[in-house]
Amino acid sequence: MSRASDKAYDTIRSMIISGELSSGDALGEEALADMCGVSRTPIREALRRLESDMLIRKTESQRSFVADWSLDDIEDVFELRAMLEGHAAQRAAGRMTDEVLQKLREFNAIIGKAVSKSSPDVDVFLEQNRAFHALILKTAGSQRLETLLQALIEQPVIWRTAHHYGDDELRRSHQEHDELIAAFLRRDDAWAGSIMSGHIRRAFHAYADAHRGLAAIDSGKARKSA
Repeated sequence: MSRASDKAYDTIRSMIISGELSSGDALGEEALADMCGVSRTPIREALRRLESDMLIRKTESQRSFVADWSLDDIEDVFELRAMLEGHAAQRAAGRMTDEVLQKLREFNAIIGKAVSKSSPDVDVFLEQNRAFHALILKTAGSQRLETLLQALIEQPVIWRTAHHYGDDELRRSHQEHDELIAAFLRRDDAWAGSIMSGHIRRAFHAYADAHRGLAAIDSGKARKSA
């Protein structure tokens, strides 16, 4: 892949993940080329990669749109994450070092401060939560597992939905990280796997609640504008 294609891919992908480009938005090659500062050929290459990532869809007329994710689609992804990240936690428990444990504690301490504020800092939560899970995955020591999960973790996590999580959900996530650290401290693979699987399942229900809340908000806005 060319550098221009990589640049276009990274730019468009970031806009989809952040929510700047919403589900169903049309993706015109000319507009994207202007936005990314590249020609249309790298844009076509980037769109093919994004279609493979299931982040965009193409119609029969070859027009590209940001993919729509139903709640059923998202639940499928979270189920796969629960299985794979549970397995990663089991592997990581057997490969855990004191240095990794300390780093996990540091990440979660920052998360704890972020979610304990009267108005939780969700951006910090997302950043440190990603680092926490990425370190566990790296410690698991499986490139194949890491590759599979990298695609799954990003797809359903939409920035604007995360910003509608309830405060209790954010704090519960922090507490579950503490439980994971306790399992890792004892190098207990079965315990670590069980906690991680439950952690991901609970995250799905938090996502689903936020998703429904946003759908209700969007529906209300649509009625007002009608």
